[in-house]
Amino acid sequence: MTNAQRDTHSIYGFLHPKAHRAAELKDMLLALVEPTRREEGSLQYHLHEEADGTLFLYEVWRSKEDLDRHMETPHMKAFAAAFFANRMDYLERDIDGHAGAMLSPYATAE
Repeated sequence: MTNAQRDTHSIYGFLHPKAHRAAELKDMLLALVEPTRREEGSLQYHLHEEADGTLFLYEVWRSKEDLDRHMETPHMKAFAAAFFANRMDYLERDIDGHAGAMLSPYATAE
């Protein structure tokens, strides 16, 4: 594993939306995908939906510093202002979120 791979930082979490707010929350999160993927240091940014409606967000950043810069972008500040203080209006229970350094290397194409 290279030093660059060792420095990567991941955040991921499960969101359990209220049925009547699920589509709205999905749209809010999907609106973050393209601008986030264009950011320097964004290696992966994915939103998944499980069969029961649970949303799973997965991000990998080149470094913690890149992730910190991401959190200061206009699109993230707008999302944070609209969502975090009122998140329980959207969610059945609070976000089950995690962050850490990625230990496994990226697969290489042969």
